[in-house]
Amino acid sequence: MTNLKPGDKAPDFSGKDQDGNLHKLTDYSGKKLVVFFYPKASTPGCTAEACNLRDNWSKFQEEGYEILGVSADSARRQTNFKTKNELPFPLLADEDKAVIEAFGVWGPKKFMGRTYDGIHRTTFVIDETGTIKEVITKVKTKAHAEQIL
Repeated sequence: MTNLKPGDKAPDFSGKDQDGNLHKLTDYSGKKLVVFFYPKASTPGCTAEACNLRDNWSKFQEEGYEILGVSADSARRQTNFKTKNELPFPLLADEDKAVIEAFGVWGPKKFMGRTYDGIHRTTFVIDETGTIKEVITKVKTKAHAEQIL
C-alpha cells in the first residue's frame, strides 16, 4: 500500500489520458485535484465509483476540484469506459504503471484465496499547492463523492 500520507507533497506525475493528452501535476497548480486509482475499467465496482463521482461532478466543480481517474487499462479501454458512462473527467491510461507506482498503489492483493499484484483502490485529495490533504484507502464505491467532499 501507499506510503504517502496527508502533508506529503504529491508525486510529480505525468501521464496520457484516453485521448493521448498529457496530464502533469504542474497542470493543476493552484487547483484542488482528486486523483482516484481504480483496478479495471468497466468492472462493477469501478463503474459504481466513477459514476458516483460523475453524478456529483457539479458539486466538485462548485468546490473548485478537478478529477483524474487512473488505471493500467489501455487508452482504448479508457475511452470506451468514459464514453459508455458519460464521465466528464479524464482517465489516464497508465499501462506502464508510472503514475500508479509513483503513488504507491500497486502491490499484492488477495481475492478468493488467490494472491496477485494489482491496483489498490485509493484516492488522493491534493490541494492547490500540490500537498496531499487526504488519502482514502477504504473507498465506498457507491458513496465516494461524500467521502471526498
